[in-house]
Amino acid sequence: MAIFMKYVVFTLLAAILISLGSGLYYLSRDDADSVKVLKALKIRVGLSAVLIIFLVASYFLGWIQPPA
Repeated sequence: MAIFMKYVVFTLLAAILISLGSGLYYLSRDDADSVKVLKALKIRVGLSAVLIIFLVASYFLGWIQPPA
């Protein structure tokens, strides 16, 4: 179970970083498209919320434990 949890967390973190990079790319272009920047921000915020909810639920369900 611990290996699965690590993969889920790392996958979500990678997706958050990719969304951050795409938002930066669209923001730094000469013809900055605010719709694409806003979409990247929405995706990043949504993924961050999913990650936090997943970690809190995993803690309360006993799937992860704080370090001793």
